[in-house]
Amino acid sequence: MALVVVYDANVLYPGSLRDLLIRLGQTGLIRARWTDQILDEMIDAIVAAQPNLAGRLQRTRQLMNEAIPDVVVTGYERLIASLKLPDPNDRHVLAAAIKADAHVIVTSNLRDFPAAALEPYGVEAQGPDEFVLGLIETAPARVLAVVEGQAGALTKPPATIDELLQRLAAVGIPRSAVAMRGHLAI
Repeated sequence: MALVVVYDANVLYPGSLRDLLIRLGQTGLIRARWTDQILDEMIDAIVAAQPNLAGRLQRTRQLMNEAIPDVVVTGYERLIASLKLPDPNDRHVLAAAIKADAHVIVTSNLRDFPAAALEPYGVEAQGPDEFVLGLIETAPARVLAVVEGQAGALTKPPATIDELLQRLAAVGIPRSAVAMRGHLAI
């Protein structure tokens, strides 16, 4: 049975990390999940930083939802009001994780998902670097194949695996990038 994970909006914001996480969700190693609300937050953050991308992001949403079967969690809304987190605006992410029977919430805001608040639901919060490192330890060849495929798909501009790993390190998974370099001997 694949590990069920909910991706928070902040790990879907950087394009290279989003692409990696989606590709990992296509491997069968994990069962990636998100909600329309999570995607709304991601899109709002991208548009706030890069308004010129606004028109293209609905297509991005569509492609994301098509990339992984049954990725969108629904029916979680009734759980939100009963949940307690340091930031009430993050309760929808935990509610989605509960509804999806997720094991992990992948987020860059670990302080907003304390272990004591998640433990009753059997959920753990992990940063993206810890999460990807765990996958590398579990299935290094599969993760490396994903990264090689991701680098090969980059055409505007093209990127080598080393350049992609530099990008990934810069957007939040530096230890994972080092581990992948070690496996690839680059």
